[in-house]
Amino acid sequence: MTTRRLGQSGLEVGPFGFGMWRMSGADDAVADRLVRTALEVGATLFDTADIYGLGTPAGFGGAEAQLGRLLARDPSLRARLVLATKGGIDPGVPYDSSADYLVRACEASLVRLRTDVIDLYQIHRPDLLAHPAEVAAAFERLQRAGKIRAVGVSNFSASATEALLRHLTLPLATLQPEFSPRATAPLENGILDLALREGLAVLAWSPLGGGRLLGDGADAREARVIAALDAIARARGVARAAVALAFVRTHPAMPIPLLGTQSPERLAALVRETPERLERREWYAILEAERGAPMP
Repeated sequence: MTTRRLGQSGLEVGPFGFGMWRMSGADDAVADRLVRTALEVGATLFDTADIYGLGTPAGFGGAEAQLGRLLARDPSLRARLVLATKGGIDPGVPYDSSADYLVRACEASLVRLRTDVIDLYQIHRPDLLAHPAEVAAAFERLQRAGKIRAVGVSNFSASATEALLRHLTLPLATLQPEFSPRATAPLENGILDLALREGLAVLAWSPLGGGRLLGDGADAREARVIAALDAIARARGVARAAVALAFVRTHPAMPIPLLGTQSPERLAALVRETPERLERREWYAILEAERGAPMP
């Protein structure tokens, strides 16, 4: 299976990642099966966040704590995965990317994950009150202390990312936008262009539109996209979800879809069935359906 480099970090991952935002609600035995299945099929990037679990009985940090329990029970798993988490959301604030907060958040994640180092540490959402120099200082402080290996940002605009790049002395490894056939803003807002220009890896969250692309379509736009996906799926003899994921993967930035399914069987099937890329006419047919008009 072809691997992807995370920018200039030296980290390499499979072409799919495992998104763990729903993990805190799973039984530990089910979670263990999901983790092992993801590794078996080459989805070696595990993306979680300290906020995952908030609003469930597990609470803030619940998803990290669950993964930490699994890694503690079988320490051999840690060397097989690239561990990514996110910080910077402080419920009730809501965003805090001050250097002191980010350092404390990262240290708390390390405790919950039961590891001494996080491979990829990301700012979850931009804090409009944090100077990019302060964010850069926090990243550099954590890396010098050996607590993180690489850094990334999630849900940042292209301009906010560029501002951070001006202050970073270590390479930025990843961007994490929402990107799917129903969420195509990264094609126009400069995020994917920035990734290509700077050599950044793209982690695509909700590549199936938060599951909405698996239904009948909540509105006319979704219904058009689903019809376009189904036409290609029938022609190729694959599932609709596989075509949606292939749409994400086809862009030259080679985005890595983060799969969030809680079914080990479905996780394996998605990785196995998804084409590496679509033909141009197929890809543009989906984009035209999303826009509701032919390309100009």
